[in-house]
Amino acid sequence: MRWEAFLAQVQERGEYDSPQEAERAARVVLALLGAHLVGEERAELAAGLPETFALILLNPLQAAEPLDPERFVRATAAWIEGATEETAKWDVGAVLSVVAEAAGEDLMQRVLLQLPPGFDLLFGHPRSA
Repeated sequence: MRWEAFLAQVQERGEYDSPQEAERAARVVLALLGAHLVGEERAELAAGLPETFALILLNPLQAAEPLDPERFVRATAAWIEGATEETAKWDVGAVLSVVAEAAGEDLMQRVLLQLPPGFDLLFGHPRSA
């Protein structure tokens, strides 16, 4: 996916006023996500993203432990100036839904297996029971 197309989709889904706001959200969310993924899945996910975002995913912020979805949203809020948990949830959903679309169903299933329960909802891909 090309840079402009990725940011345009994030901007539309997040209802951001500018591409810069969409980019800020994407950088933070992908840096946090990258800390939770390893191996082939992280590499494949990165391969479907624009180069700058792929590098962010591949060189993530360090996480001492896996964050559950609520703590992931709180961490996102902490990294985005002026964000609240509510706006961070919106940011996470906007970015991860575009990532999920770029990844495709098979890769998303493998990615979700690496993440704590509940992340499927953040990606907009609820697991069937």
